[in-house]
Amino acid sequence: MSDTRMNELAPDGGLMRGIRLMARHAYASAQPQRAASPTKTRGGDVAETVGPAGRMRIGRVLFVLRDRAGLTQTEVAAQAGVSVGTVNRYEGWQDRSKLRLPTVRSIADACGATSSERDALVRLVTSQEEGWWLEHPALPDIISPLVSFEAYATYERVWASQLVPGLLQTPEYDRALHRATQPQLNPDEIEATVKARGKRQEVLNEQGLHLSVVLKASVLDDVVGTPEVMRDQITHLINMSERPNVELRVLPRRYGHLAGSGGHFVHLGRDNEADPLASMSVVYLELHHRGLYLDAPDDVSKYSSMFDYLLAAAADAESSRELLERARQEHTT
Repeated sequence: MSDTRMNELAPDGGLMRGIRLMARHAYASAQPQRAASPTKTRGGDVAETVGPAGRMRIGRVLFVLRDRAGLTQTEVAAQAGVSVGTVNRYEGWQDRSKLRLPTVRSIADACGATSSERDALVRLVTSQEEGWWLEHPALPDIISPLVSFEAYATYERVWASQLVPGLLQTPEYDRALHRATQPQLNPDEIEATVKARGKRQEVLNEQGLHLSVVLKASVLDDVVGTPEVMRDQITHLINMSERPNVELRVLPRRYGHLAGSGGHFVHLGRDNEADPLASMSVVYLELHHRGLYLDAPDDVSKYSSMFDYLLAAAADAESSRELLERARQEHTT
């Protein structure tokens, strides 16, 4: 998390309220899922498994505490009796190691947190949900953070320049895609991956997430699997576009030059003006066999503006459905 973004967060008077609200949301989102299971470290200390979205919120609180105290990471590390690297990791979200509660308390104390702030922060750590995506064998490591962010986000905006977005893929489209791009996988491995994708798609059923997609027209032309697979996939897109929490726009061929806006990307966010600490905004770039996450404000702003530009150029909802229907017919002949 960049200093620029963190300096915009909650003022001193709102810090305690922000931590409490985040802890309350974390507890609510953990139901009916299982709360994170604490484990014992070799020294007997309790450690917690926390997903990327939770780590981002916890890191924000730790940064705000340190920023309020006017301390550097080196100064906090010295007072807390930990390494500078540990302070840096706890303020970030991409580290996969467990959070040790004594370390959280020590860093908070070194930053001058009140006992109420420290206890609320500990509750925030322990109330994080143990999402199904954590350590899921069929979910690529690079996708796990994306699923965690989707579970917390209220909106997701996707520029789909090459493939149908994962949240909107049919099982047959997904299977055909894996057969073509990952021929080394055996049928059981492919099926496990398809089931994991289906589990991920359940986030749209709760309608807590609003999905907005701009789909490049050529994605509808390319045959993934067979024409029948494509017909079913496009039918699914038409049906999903009728949901109140799904917006699907097609970028016509005449705007192909806008492909210069870059490859497939996903912008996820959660806005909370009343409590900036509970807000989130991150961009996922899908690269060849890997991915990249950006959360620096300047980077996120650029991709947000880019999506706005693509959405403005795309066909409206009714025209997009007509383009989808036309593409479906082309796969019929």
